[in-house]
Amino acid sequence: MTGTTRGDVTPRDVAAVVRAAFGPGRGPVRVDRLRGGSKKGVYRLTFDDASSVVLYSWAASENYWPARAGAPDAREDPFSDATGYGLFVAAHRALTDLGVRAPRVHLADNGGELFPADFAVVEDLPGETLDDLLDRDRDAAAGVVVRLGEMLTVLHGSRSPVLGKVAVVAAGDGVAPGDRTAEQVVLDRVARDLAEGAALDPRLAELREPLAEVAEELAGAVAPRAAYGLIHGELGPDHVLIDPQGRPVLIDIEGLMHFDVEWEHVFLRIRFGASYPALHRPGLDEDRLRLYRFAQHLSLVAGPLRILQGDFPDRAFMRGLVEEHLDRVREFLTPRGAG
Repeated sequence: MTGTTRGDVTPRDVAAVVRAAFGPGRGPVRVDRLRGGSKKGVYRLTFDDASSVVLYSWAASENYWPARAGAPDAREDPFSDATGYGLFVAAHRALTDLGVRAPRVHLADNGGELFPADFAVVEDLPGETLDDLLDRDRDAAAGVVVRLGEMLTVLHGSRSPVLGKVAVVAAGDGVAPGDRTAEQVVLDRVARDLAEGAALDPRLAELREPLAEVAEELAGAVAPRAAYGLIHGELGPDHVLIDPQGRPVLIDIEGLMHFDVEWEHVFLRIRFGASYPALHRPGLDEDRLRLYRFAQHLSLVAGPLRILQGDFPDRAFMRGLVEEHLDRVREFLTPRGAG
């Protein structure tokens, strides 16, 4: 493994990892890169008995996202890059403590002796994602979506008086509402997205000032809050696997954070579409939902514009996101969009 080229992991590269995880009698006969993974490498290691595990590699070369000058770190902003060994380990521990299903970890290490990057070897769940099942048979997926809603009730019910990624909160570095509220964090994110997006797309540059005014108006309607739930942070159906018992299993968990559950529900509504009602829960704050809906549509313009500056392979998909969500952002400049 060179450490500079994506997708070049071989059985020889992971031989020491497999021995450490499963003993000297095991070794992979095949390594396949799995789709997805814009911030880490995801590989299936298959053994001679056809059993398999998954390797997560946090090598810097696996991250498609361009570096951002002046980007805040995780202690300052829960929306900092959701990638890294430490975030994964802390998130997995938090989910396990709550009884929320994530792939079981066989071995995780950041010492650099077994593999030239931080890594984790986890349970392989080779079936389809919930996204695939929804596309194939929405009725068959309905039960999994209901179970996911039950899982989210547990997750969102885990409260904290401070906000931040779980690794940050566990270290005592979370942000108290008196110092910086969730809506202030989102306003800062909007300002960054507007600045970066405007530099990359003249249409967003033209709308930058009126959109900033919309954000301030929406944030001004939000009432104070003193506690936060635990949210996945980017929970689309592509981040849900299904185990042999038909239970949902959360993946890409590094962004797990204490934050407003309304942020999660806005994302769920965008990503689950017609299946979202099974995930909806009463008691959500409508003012927060409006602010976060605006912020997430804007983020789904600015984020794809950023990743298109690098060598992300599925460029048509990212350009499609820009066009779709720029239209949704424009709606907030009309009375209909603010609702």
